[in-house]
Formats: sequence, structure tokens, C-alpha cells
Amino acid sequence: MPRALVVLVDGFEDVEAVTAIDILRRGGVEVVTAALGPKTAVRSAHGILMRADALFADAEKESYDVVLLPGGPGTGGLKVPPVFERLRRQKAEGRLIAAICAAPTVLVDAGVLDPGQHVTCYPTCSVDLDRPCANVPVVADGGVITGQAPGAAMLFALVVLRALLGDAVAGKVARGLVTDVL
Repeated sequence: MPRALVVLVDGFEDVEAVTAIDILRRGGVEVVTAALGPKTAVRSAHGILMRADALFADAEKESYDVVLLPGGPGTGGLKVPPVFERLRRQKAEGRLIAAICAAPTVLVDAGVLDPGQHVTCYPTCSVDLDRPCANVPVVADGGVITGQAPGAAMLFALVVLRALLGDAVAGKVARGLVTDVL
């Protein structure tokens, strides 16, 4: 069973985090949510209190097939050395990295994007990238999947699921959700 680490920080975008967690779990991925902070309780951008499965400092030591970063106004809180180091390790192991909305800026700051690698992000965050930002909902390039905004959260999560478990599983989950976004 593939494993996913979803990193949460106060101010995370609700739709992006919960949609990814839900869709990956529907597909059979073991999802570990990890709070970046001193406690497992994390408050979303829209005031929803969520209890993460673990603290990032503990959870990040394990192996994951994907590390996923939701965006939102709290994204700046992800721009810390422990997250950068985890992303670098993920890349060095040849494992998947996924980020949506403002979170692709974390990938730039962590130095995990290859020259010429294509990404998308929230339109106003494109000035914080070191490369052009594609104006499309989702970009999968190499070992990195990026999503544009909350409106792309379902497609983003399904593309991550497809990268982990293939077309058949992602298609089955999409049909179960009665969506044709894939």
C-alpha cells in the first residue's frame, strides 16, 4: 500500500488538504497527516480545527511514496529547514512530491525543482517562482505534481492517486465520485 505524508500548518487551505486526504484514502493510499508545530491541532484558513495524525518531527522520519503540501495563507509556515530537508530527501529517493496553490513556492525555496521543470500555482504566487507558471489546473512533470488552486483540488488529488496507483484505481475513484475531471 502506498503511503502519503500530508503536511499541515496553521492557515492551510481546507479544500486542498481535505480533498487530497479523502481521495487518496478512497484509492487505498495510507495517508498520514502531520502538523508542523508543537501540537497536532491545526487550524485551517477558514477556521476549521483539524487534528493531525502526528507531529511532522516524528512522522517525517518514515518513508512515503508522496509528500503533499496543501497551500493557503499559511504556506509561509512550510518554508522551514525541516520541510526543505524532507523534500530534498524525497527527491533524492526518487519519490513523488506534490504541492498545490501557494505551496509550489515551497518547492522553489527547497531547491527541489529541476531546471526547466514545469509547474503551476495560484496566479498571484507566480511572482515567487523561479520559472514560468503554467496557467492550467494541474501539471505533472517528472516526480513533481503541482496544482493551481482550490478549484483544481479534485483533479490534483486524482492525478496524484493516478501517479501512485495507476489509471484503473484513479478512474474507479473518479467514477465513484461521479466526476469526469480525469
